[in-house]
Amino acid sequence: MQFTDIGGITLHHQLIGGPANKPVLVFANSLGTDFRIWRDVIVRLAGDFPIVTYDKRGHGLSDVGTAPYRMEDHVGDLAGLLDHLKVKSAVICGLSVGGLIAQGLYAQRPDLVRALVLCDTASRIGTTESWNTRIAAVEKDGIAAITDSILERWFTPEFHQQRKDDLTGYRNMLTRQPVAGYTGTCAALRDADYTEAAKSISVPTLCVVGDHDGSTPPAVVRSLADLIPGSRFKIIDGAGHIPCVEKPDELTALVKRFLAQLPME
Repeated sequence: MQFTDIGGITLHHQLIGGPANKPVLVFANSLGTDFRIWRDVIVRLAGDFPIVTYDKRGHGLSDVGTAPYRMEDHVGDLAGLLDHLKVKSAVICGLSVGGLIAQGLYAQRPDLVRALVLCDTASRIGTTESWNTRIAAVEKDGIAAITDSILERWFTPEFHQQRKDDLTGYRNMLTRQPVAGYTGTCAALRDADYTEAAKSISVPTLCVVGDHDGSTPPAVVRSLADLIPGSRFKIIDGAGHIPCVEKPDELTALVKRFLAQLPME
């Protein structure tokens, strides 16, 4: 395991070496998860590309720090980590809140971003009311109180029926996240709006969404793609909000095809 102090926050991360002539792929995870959600994509890419993944603050084995957070806190953490690892001009692949972190990173540190893969995300997710309601529910009764509704959005009915052991594992992952880290990131999501910033993204961008995504449905992700000049939009059939878990082959194929078409630096 690898740990690094970034501005007083210890981040758990993983650096996997790869060919020096290939872009570094950076994976940012969703709310209520840690970087293990990317495992089945990473094993399909390892050896072909250098890879960085990490637990954002308040999640996994990273520090909680002082909550609530701003999205700029998450963005600063990732920028600091990439600077520490001497990574520049990377392909940032962010899922849900990770996609907002990716957008924020491009807005603040474009030197770190060669391309974007924005997975099941938007320029703004949810409403102030919806996030405040969720924060109140979790602070009152814990993450377990909302777990069933979250898992319904994360995964398709087929996943629930056919992969019950996996479902239990991801339930455990969600409920074991620190409450302060979870609600702190809810507050960051509540206050983040990259709608105007998205219009200024000028690097190659792929927007991907599961057709059964209950958190950021295809129409929402399509709206993000429409904001970003020249972006590509793809739907993965048979996937919910976390296609890296549910359909890793399909997501990896889309990412590989996108990477193969990147202009030479």
